[in-house]
Amino acid sequence: MTPVKMYTTAVCPYCIRAKQILKAKGVEHIEEIRIDTSPAQRDHMMKTTGRRTVPQIFIGETHVGGCDDLVALDAKGGLVPLLQGQ
Repeated sequence: MTPVKMYTTAVCPYCIRAKQILKAKGVEHIEEIRIDTSPAQRDHMMKTTGRRTVPQIFIGETHVGGCDDLVALDAKGGLVPLLQGQ
């Protein structure tokens, strides 16, 4: 399975929902980067994605976006193939 990285904060309901979706699709490990405890990581996330909100989800090298983007990707059938490296 393709590695998943997610920029998060401690009390983000969208982060929790995104993790639930990914786990339901078989993702066993999500590398979480807490931007609420690391200003440097927040800056890196903003430079990398151009966005300020969390979650910001990467599957492999692909920036998926936030929770709504993850839901949309799944709805059009693109999430599982991306997770499987296709």
